[in-house]
Amino acid sequence: MNAWLTCLRPGDALTLALAVSLVVTLFATLWSNTRADRAIIRQGGELVAEHSLITERRIEVEGPIGKTVIELAPGRARVVSDPGLRQYCVQQGWLTRVNAVAICAPNQVSLMLAGRGSGNRHDSLNY
Repeated sequence: MNAWLTCLRPGDALTLALAVSLVVTLFATLWSNTRADRAIIRQGGELVAEHSLITERRIEVEGPIGKTVIELAPGRARVVSDPGLRQYCVQQGWLTRVNAVAICAPNQVSLMLAGRGSGNRHDSLNY
């Protein structure tokens, strides 16, 4: 038998069991693998459009420094082009999860995915 096993007390085993059950419970309640069914597009904080993710389409949103192009496809969406210098929102690629967000800060355009029961419990930064 290993030397470290002899150092364990009954309370240590109980603590370990409680920690494992807490992790399993939090994973089951907080992790959402829900697919998105609509895209919400904002410019300057104002709602520009809300479209279903059932059919394919391209949307052009005019911002302070130019035009941002957003592409919608069944179950996913992405920013195709943006006039910003760093292109962070374009580099995010396809968004598929509920509450995933692509923010084109210089042009003040954002794309957020929503779904059934998505609420605003947490945002994509918590993933």
